[in-house]
Amino acid sequence: MLMRQMLITGAILGGFAAIGSTLVAITFGATEERIEQAHRDALLRSLHELVTPEQSDNDLYHDVIEVTDRELLGSHKPVQIYRARKAGQPVAALLTPIAPNGYGGAIRLLVAIHYNGHLAGVRVLQHHETPGLGDDIEASRSDWILSFNNHSLSSLSAGEWKVKKDGGVFDQFTGATITPRAIVHAVHHSLNYFQQHREAIFNTPSLPPEAEHHE
Repeated sequence: MLMRQMLITGAILGGFAAIGSTLVAITFGATEERIEQAHRDALLRSLHELVTPEQSDNDLYHDVIEVTDRELLGSHKPVQIYRARKAGQPVAALLTPIAPNGYGGAIRLLVAIHYNGHLAGVRVLQHHETPGLGDDIEASRSDWILSFNNHSLSSLSAGEWKVKKDGGVFDQFTGATITPRAIVHAVHHSLNYFQQHREAIFNTPSLPPEAEHHE
């Protein structure tokens, strides 16, 4: 009798455990899907902020490749490059390099470069900089990030691609030079990468959907 009760109790507990595991899996799956959708929506807003829907007619989010260049793109891992096109012709490439040496750690950027090599703009996608100090790199906090607009490798010499404290043309923040220095360095490297690989960037086939956006 005791053995039978133990078996029944064990079966009941096992049933509850199975139900609980199923509910957790369902909840996780739904939450993961919502997080992924939120990430996609945020990224699309950033992409379209730099290259507007009127400037391109392709599926910007899915016209993407992955490349690796630790020296110029700041990471040994692949980074994404989104391509904007109009009537099949290249308009701009939107690179997602890493500025690895920010004050608070790595800073993930979005660097949009027109086909002619001029910057459409730069945005910060992710950072860990000090609130109220280093976070002035965000467009919502200050207009510092807009100072890159329309610049190119030909508009400034290599020596000018620095913060003013280092002899360049870009402002630094009061009490915070490391963060803007890291971003200026990363943007300059991104322009160099684009110049070296422009045709390959636009001619490489897009990633298949199941392989996209694995960071």
